[in-house]
Amino acid sequence: MSEAGPILHLEGVRRVFAQAGERLEVLRGIDLAIRPGEMVALVGPSGSGKSTLLHLAGLLERPDEGEVRVAGEATSRLNDDRRTGLRRSTIGFVYQYHHLLPEFSALENVVIPQMIAGVARRKASMRAEELLSKVGLARRASHRPAQLSGGEQQRVAVARALANAPRLLLADEPTGNLDHHHADEAFALLQDLVRAAGVGALIATHNLELAGRMDRTLVLDDGRVKAG
Repeated sequence: MSEAGPILHLEGVRRVFAQAGERLEVLRGIDLAIRPGEMVALVGPSGSGKSTLLHLAGLLERPDEGEVRVAGEATSRLNDDRRTGLRRSTIGFVYQYHHLLPEFSALENVVIPQMIAGVARRKASMRAEELLSKVGLARRASHRPAQLSGGEQQRVAVARALANAPRLLLADEPTGNLDHHHADEAFALLQDLVRAAGVGALIATHNLELAGRMDRTLVLDDGRVKAG
């Protein structure tokens, strides 16, 4: 594990929602840090706020209080363009459902986010081919999502998340839609790729067996985080 400063640092983060005319405090002063090369599991009961925390960490939402620092940069006062640029260049996302674009091939699904980031198509295609080879899908690159199994689709989603060489990976139940065998296979692949790239990763999961294979576990309950 790297001794570099945190790639993700949440300081006193609070998030409040209005529900039926009442104030619902989902996150109550979250402090956590993820360092490069570190895989951290985030566990907690359904409805505990894991997805909300990941959305804040991924700059998809803003906290009501506190600070989210990504690669050392305070983000709470950044304008939307800068937040989008930082998210695009620094953060990769993997979700429970792959969310692949159905009309495009596996290769194209990995190419597109690179082109959005300004990478030339030829270079993006070479990177996509490399990543699909690493996830064992070199021969399936031309297939569309409907022609792939659930496990294969999630492997494409992992390749897509890593396409722009992010420094931080956020995953929300990345194996939750797979059976035990494919969940174990997908996690092992994700772990290998994250380790090889030195990426910091925060992974929300209900699977305590997988959580136990990460560097440490954080438990989110009653709006607060504690070590597992």
